[in-house]
Amino acid sequence: MKASYLGLSVLLMCALAGCSQPAGSNTSPTTGSAVAEATGSPVTVTDFAGRTVRLQHTPQRIVALSNGEVNIVYALGGTVVGRPTSSGGAPVKEAENVQTIGSTHEIDLEKVALLEPDVVLGNSPMNEKDIPSVEGIGAQMILSAANSVDDIQRQITLFGQLLNKPEQASQLNTELKQHIAKLATHSQANGTQPKVLLVYGAPGTYMAALPNSLSGNILELAGGSNIAADLPGLQNYPQYAQLSTERVVEADPDYVFIMTHGNSEEVKAGFLKEMQDNQAWSSVSAVKNNNVEVLPSDLFGTNPGTRVTEALDLLHNLLYPDTASHG
Repeated sequence: MKASYLGLSVLLMCALAGCSQPAGSNTSPTTGSAVAEATGSPVTVTDFAGRTVRLQHTPQRIVALSNGEVNIVYALGGTVVGRPTSSGGAPVKEAENVQTIGSTHEIDLEKVALLEPDVVLGNSPMNEKDIPSVEGIGAQMILSAANSVDDIQRQITLFGQLLNKPEQASQLNTELKQHIAKLATHSQANGTQPKVLLVYGAPGTYMAALPNSLSGNILELAGGSNIAADLPGLQNYPQYAQLSTERVVEADPDYVFIMTHGNSEEVKAGFLKEMQDNQAWSSVSAVKNNNVEVLPSDLFGTNPGTRVTEALDLLHNLLYPDTASHG
C-alpha cells in the first residue's frame, strides 16, 4: 500500500501558541493619575528563560499574551489590563471587557503602551525578540511556556511569586497534583490503556502530537497510550510528527482525537467521511466504533491554565466511558 503522508500546515503554527483573529477593542485603559497605586515590597523572579526580573513593587497592571496566563492570574486573585486577541473570547468571564492587545505572534505595542503596564507576560522563546520593545515603553517582560502540565504548575508558582500570592499558588498546585494522582489510580485499576491518535488539523492535513507536547502530556496523564510516541519530531516543531496512513492502520488506535480551530462539527463530519471512504482508514478500530472526537479548542492546542483539570477529565472520561471518574 502506497504511503499517504499527512502534511504539515499553517494550522500548526496557530495552534502552537494560540491562533488569534482580529477583534474589536473593549474598554479604554485607565491612565495617568488614575493608575492604581503601587503596593508591596520589591519583587524579584526568575522566568522560564532564566532571566532575573526585578520590579519595584507587586505589579498592579499586567498584560498577558496568552489565555492560559490570563486564567492563572485570575485564579490567583489578580487581574489583567490587557489580554490576547482571540476568536474564542476571554478565558475567564471577569476579563471579558479587558482591552485586547494582539498575541504572542504579534503584539500591538501601541495598545500595550497605552495601558501603561508594569509587566507583560509572554512566551519563551517566542517573545524574547520583543523584550527591548516592551522595556522601551517602561514595562518588564516575564517569559514562560506550557509544553507540559509540569510547566503549567511552574507558571502557577512563578505568577504566585510575582503577585505575592505564594500560598494560593501552592494550594492550586497541590489540588492539581491530587487530581492527576486520582486519575492515575483510576487508569491503572482499569488495566490496559486505550491506544490513541492525537492530531491537529482537518481532513487532508494532520500532525500527530507527541508526548513532549502539552496535549500529548495531558493524554498520557489522562490514561491514554499515544500511538505516535516513538515517532521522530519535525525539525522545526519537535513536539509534533508527520504520520502515514500505514502507521495508523498498523497501530490501530481505539480513539482518534482531533484538535482544530475551525468549526468542530464540520471538521468531524468531513474527517469521518474521508476515513470511512478510505479502505485503509475504515479498518481502524476508532473509525469502525465511531470513536473519533473533535476536542474543545479552549482546552486543547493552547494552554488552558488551571482549566487543565477539565482537559484531563474530558479525555479520561472519553477513554474510560464505562467507569469514568467524575470526582
